[in-house]
Amino acid sequence: MAVRRILVAVIAVLVAAQIVRQGMVDSFAALRPETAAAVWPGHPDVRIAQGMTSIAAATRARQPIPDAVLAGIAKTAAKAPLAPEPYLVRGIQAQLGGDVASALRAFAAARSRDPQSLPARYFLADLYLRQGNAAAGLREIAVLARLAPNGVASLAPYVATFASQRATWPQLRALFRAEPLLEQATMQALAADAANAEAVLALSTRKSAGVIWLPQLIDNLVRVGRYAEARRVWMAVSGARPGTALLFDPTFSDGTAPPPFNWSLTSSGVGLAERQRGGGLHVIYHGREDGVLAAQLTLLRPGRYRLAAPASGSGARSAGLRWRIWCVSTNSEIALRALKDMGAKGFVFDIAGNCPAQRVELVGSAADMPQPSDVIVREVRLTRDGADG
Repeated sequence: MAVRRILVAVIAVLVAAQIVRQGMVDSFAALRPETAAAVWPGHPDVRIAQGMTSIAAATRARQPIPDAVLAGIAKTAAKAPLAPEPYLVRGIQAQLGGDVASALRAFAAARSRDPQSLPARYFLADLYLRQGNAAAGLREIAVLARLAPNGVASLAPYVATFASQRATWPQLRALFRAEPLLEQATMQALAADAANAEAVLALSTRKSAGVIWLPQLIDNLVRVGRYAEARRVWMAVSGARPGTALLFDPTFSDGTAPPPFNWSLTSSGVGLAERQRGGGLHVIYHGREDGVLAAQLTLLRPGRYRLAAPASGSGARSAGLRWRIWCVSTNSEIALRALKDMGAKGFVFDIAGNCPAQRVELVGSAADMPQPSDVIVREVRLTRDGADG
């Protein structure tokens, strides 16, 4: 009985050692085959991983894959019939030889042996998309996004390249409905280029004022002078309905629509500008440095306009707070008027034909002796005008 217990204990130790050894190989083979080889140099997974590493190195160096490497993987595959890598090699060989059908079969066989094989999924996706089978290719990409480390971020630029192909738009929309994180990352990648504005509007399945890619896309459209398109995108995505008023939210009562065609309000070392409950803008200007406290992008046509902004509070008579009209197109000042000099009627300014986009700004201008201001602006009235001011 004692001998039997000893034998059982020895077998248990050996089995445990084998399990640990196999676990170490599984952990390291795919990522660091040289480490796994030190644990179990003859294991088929190690041999295959070493071969795949050699293939990757040759590919990066744009050199032919050594025949000995391919032969070694094929020989080792007999010892690991369920491993996907030999089929990956066959697929690569078939693809390089122009045999697309055989390549697809080989990559599919690799995927069936290991549904979580990233290379199998990638090669299948790439081959499907090259063949115009967008539906199948994007299905593989959806799986890759979930399986790969940082998969969403790494795949988004790749997915974004297909946005230029209108034929893929239905499949992309279906993919994005199922993969919201991939959609968000892809929209961010597309928003980096103003030329993608149409594709973004067509492909985004989640439009709201809070989508993180909207400011980037609008900023890029404004930067290249596509102001009307920027406003159209702003309306389409945020759902804002400006109506016929020349300024959006003149009473500071609608904080749902985002800038720049709604007010951009500051909270910084310059001061604080925030909407009041029930309407109106509360402005605290510290008076220590220059800066913009509130601003809105406008697309006024050439002509004469009047701006009035009644204010109350301790800074209403201060010279430190001023309303400024800035031409975005020429990066130059059109008009500047101190809050204390506005009066009830405000002031008049002219928009020239070479200035299709402007910013209406409330700015702080520091004096030698800081003069803090605390005011409430109830409304900003911007109208067409023919009188002098």
